[in-house]
Amino acid sequence: MSKLKNKSAAKKRFRITAKGKVLFNSAYLRHNTSKRPKDMKRNNCGSQLLKSRDAKVVTRYFLPMR
Repeated sequence: MSKLKNKSAAKKRFRITAKGKVLFNSAYLRHNTSKRPKDMKRNNCGSQLLKSRDAKVVTRYFLPMR
């Protein structure tokens, strides 16, 4: 059987916490933010937790070595 490898794109986009939860950085904050509502900018700042079902997919298929 071939060696398991992490997906390079997933390593750049997701982080795994000590308890095994998956963090991601939210989108829509790079440019044109003057058009966006303040609530949206406030809610999207910083890292956010991925939903549990999506986190299983990320950890199983994209980051198997972590």
